[in-house]
Amino acid sequence: MINGEHLRLRALERSDIPLFVRWFNDPEVTDGLLTYLPLSTSDEERWFDEMLKTPPDQHPLSIEVLEGEKWVLIGNCGYQNIDYRCRLGEIGIVIGEKAYWNKGYGTEAMRLMVRHGFETLNLNRVFLHVYATNQRAIQSYEKVGFVHEGRLRQDMYKNGAYIDVLVMSILRSEWESARAKG
Repeated sequence: MINGEHLRLRALERSDIPLFVRWFNDPEVTDGLLTYLPLSTSDEERWFDEMLKTPPDQHPLSIEVLEGEKWVLIGNCGYQNIDYRCRLGEIGIVIGEKAYWNKGYGTEAMRLMVRHGFETLNLNRVFLHVYATNQRAIQSYEKVGFVHEGRLRQDMYKNGAYIDVLVMSILRSEWESARAKG
């Protein structure tokens, strides 16, 4: 487990699949994601089986919050495209349970994942891609310390329109400096 103040990150389990299918078939949830087609349980089970064949440090982690005595699954996050020579990795996150949006859980999960990237995976640069239309996510990433690196103009076709995609990153030195300041 990777424990935070209000949440924890744990390994994905096959039993998580029904929630993932519900989330990834909700247009509000997928508005900020690459997903654009309906997702079946079989599709997600196939994805899960293939994911298990990838390096463990690139397996997504489930995001859970404690509600009373019970841990509630609200999303997932993880690294992909890790380049061990250049010491960089791409990060992604989704909070699928909309009742938990705008409560700071995404920001806390990203802080934990960035720390994990630098302290456990020994990365030097953590980066992400985010739709320019996803202001809630952009603000969350900025709170974590991500800076804007560039704009991929009309890089994605979503909901009948071309939208820009922003590239954001945080370097280990920036993260260490911010931690030293408290």
